[in-house]
Amino acid sequence: MDTGDPGGDPGAAAHHQRRPGGAAIQASLDDGRSRSHIGIMARFKPTFWATVCVVPAILLMLGLATWQFQRMAWKGELIQRLHTRMAEAPIDAAAVAADPAAAEYRKVRLVGTFLHDKELHLLARSLNRNVGLQVVTPLRLQSGEVVLFNRGWVPEERKDPARRPEGQVSGTVTVEGVVRLTEAGVGGWFVPENRPDRNVWLTVDVAAMRRAAGLPDAPDLKADRWWVAADATPNPGGFPIGGQTRVNLPNDHLQYAITWLLLAATLVVIYVVYHWRRQHPAPPPPPERG
Repeated sequence: MDTGDPGGDPGAAAHHQRRPGGAAIQASLDDGRSRSHIGIMARFKPTFWATVCVVPAILLMLGLATWQFQRMAWKGELIQRLHTRMAEAPIDAAAVAADPAAAEYRKVRLVGTFLHDKELHLLARSLNRNVGLQVVTPLRLQSGEVVLFNRGWVPEERKDPARRPEGQVSGTVTVEGVVRLTEAGVGGWFVPENRPDRNVWLTVDVAAMRRAAGLPDAPDLKADRWWVAADATPNPGGFPIGGQTRVNLPNDHLQYAITWLLLAATLVVIYVVYHWRRQHPAPPPPPERG
């Protein structure tokens, strides 16, 4: 029995009849697009010197952006590591001496007596936009060895210890602070030199400060390699003000990386536009009618 439907939908039959022609039209359109793309690429002919100048510059900018991303990750890890160190329990002087570099920014607890007559001054230090200095006082430990202890900031008018007598504590004290490493040799060309003869210090050169104060060597503590910055525990009379060591390292590398990427993208646009205008000059203006 014939199940065909000779009287079926004529629209469906017409649709089946048009399919080969539709496929041919679509293929023709695709071929036209392909030829158009090939034609555009064929017409884009970059000049030699422009390419020689621009391509290395773009690669350099991309490399600098990558480097800034790497620096951003490194700085973030450094900040986290310093915060972690400062949050750990205090150690003693012997633990610092075992490895001063590993102990930097660790809290340390010391017991000893301040040698106020050997006070040293770190100048050009500010607090809340107020100009002043920081007071570095040698601390003789119970073992007899001496370490440098930065007690904190005082305003310029209280530079003379007689102007802050309450803070000149005597007897045995227990103090806490943060371990810092010597700054000898890190000042560079733009930092004035220390003047030991005038008790003028711009950087904490521990060995030089110890010599200026006439302190004995302390090789067992490696005391010429590190010093201590006081925590924020208030001093009698309010001065010196401790807690001047803060981990506030700027991490601006992301914006630097974005800047380099934007510069590279801008240079690419300029490069393309330059060649486009060179290969598609504007038509000449129509002649003026007399």
